[in-house]
Amino acid sequence: MTHPPISLKPYGRHAILIEWPNKVSETILESILDFEDFLLRNCLKEKGWETISAYNSLLLVHPKLEIDYPEFSRNLSAWYDQSKGGVAREKVLWKLPVSYDRSFGIDLDEVAKELNKSVEDIVKLHTENTYTVYGIGFVPGFMYLGGVPAELEIPRKATPRLKVQKGSVGIAAKQTGIYPQESPGGWNIIGNCPVPLFDRNKKDPCFVNVGDKIQFQPISMGEYELHKIEAEVGIYKPEKILLDA
Repeated sequence: MTHPPISLKPYGRHAILIEWPNKVSETILESILDFEDFLLRNCLKEKGWETISAYNSLLLVHPKLEIDYPEFSRNLSAWYDQSKGGVAREKVLWKLPVSYDRSFGIDLDEVAKELNKSVEDIVKLHTENTYTVYGIGFVPGFMYLGGVPAELEIPRKATPRLKVQKGSVGIAAKQTGIYPQESPGGWNIIGNCPVPLFDRNKKDPCFVNVGDKIQFQPISMGEYELHKIEAEVGIYKPEKILLDA
């Protein structure tokens, strides 16, 4: 695998930012994740390193280690060259249930009108595609999902809402995502997912990782209520499919 070029910059005394070309690309995301895995396995020997990957960057942070930028940047460049063989990583597709009932999809009719499609068309377009997790942030567990088909692209709302319901599924431009908790937001809301995406009481609070794939499955209101109860009592397990590397 040939890696794209990178640039390095200090990010305070305890961190360094690695940047790839500024575009949304699965090739770039794969390069980031490969290098992140290579660093954690082979190079960052001190305990306490934290890594944050998203879109076209990888942030390396060590809260107790003051980084010598000139020396560390030279090491990173050398390590990047050494890592170009690629790394075999587990590739996962998560299938997540979504109710597109209008009581949840409060912008469904507006989106359909704006895109000159039926509500059924909007739901079909949203569920027949597979999305890539390019980043997790904004609030804990919020997934930035790329891969929205061109026919479904619609701008963010001109005026964001002060409160978006937990589990709301939204679309904005080339992205879609799920609000893991009640929060402000400006995306167009078309449904709701009953599956909690972030639980701070678990060892891995967010079961989804950057680089994973997501596909939404339409469910009835009855199925929504059932899955919500299953999630509340801790017996719901999202469908996980291992993909060929």
